[in-house]
Amino acid sequence: MTENVETSESTQPNKPVTRPRRRGRAFLFNALGLIVILVLAVLAGYSSGIGVRQENQSSVIVQQLGEQYQNALVDIEFGRYEIAKQRLEWIIAHNPTFPGAQDKLTEVLVLSNQPTPSLTPSLTPTPDFTGAEQAFATAQQFIAAQDWPGAMGALDQIRKLDPNYQTSQVDGMYYFALRNYGYNLITQQGNLEGGIYHLTLAERFGPLDRDANGLREGARYYLIGASFWELNWREAVNYFDQVYRGWGGLWDGTMTSSERFWFASMRLGDELFGQEQYCDALAQYDNAQAIAALDAAAQENYDDAFIGCFPPSATIDPALSITPGTPAVTVTPATPGPTSYP
Repeated sequence: MTENVETSESTQPNKPVTRPRRRGRAFLFNALGLIVILVLAVLAGYSSGIGVRQENQSSVIVQQLGEQYQNALVDIEFGRYEIAKQRLEWIIAHNPTFPGAQDKLTEVLVLSNQPTPSLTPSLTPTPDFTGAEQAFATAQQFIAAQDWPGAMGALDQIRKLDPNYQTSQVDGMYYFALRNYGYNLITQQGNLEGGIYHLTLAERFGPLDRDANGLREGARYYLIGASFWELNWREAVNYFDQVYRGWGGLWDGTMTSSERFWFASMRLGDELFGQEQYCDALAQYDNAQAIAALDAAAQENYDDAFIGCFPPSATIDPALSITPGTPAVTVTPATPGPTSYP
């Protein structure tokens, strides 16, 4: 009886065995893969954000360098050599090649080390109103004749003779003479640094009008763009792009802002062409062509870059087939897409 029971149990069909462990591992691997993808995406976004922030910080620092340099010039004029020294040292620490900074720092060190002459005490002289009145009339004549340096010299004479003579009127005449002289230095003589300096002095007597303030900003951007000349064509293009659109005739005695933007765009295009970035090179050449014709080197690269950016595409024309079953192939140039500008 016992044998029969054992036999019947051995003949039962085997039940399928499930494998929950394998399914659990697959789920775990999929979850880990998803986590890895999310982490990589977060890191990529973080890296891109850092790059954008660094570019913005670099642009802000460049603008601050120009402002600090102009403030240092004003400090030198008024004998504040220690403050000017600190400004120039800060500029050199951030950009050792900033135009004129090292020379001005040397000048400040020389001036600050000069011995101060001892003054012999004397009785306070009686104010000479006659001399101040005469200098005041002379200043008015110079202003009427638009002789701004002469007017400032006469105003300085007034302040030496009597610092309290017609204070508000003299301040207003100082502002008028400094503002117009600075404006003329930039627009007529191409003396950007001198113009910025005198406009900054005028601002000490009153706020600048929109035209003068805008011109000063354009001159500052021009000088910053010129500091990148032949060193970083992309930065030069960025700054002169802003200058020439508002002040196309602004110049420094050598080239106008339009000419500099034209030239820098071609050279940046040549760089991009050499890096086989043909479409980006075309955008720069188009920027230059909007102002003047390309020079020989840029024109040659432009022709090759156009083919590289818009390569010809092959089309099949069955009507021109020579061998039965083998269609002829004709080549037609691709239609150019819209040009993208940086």
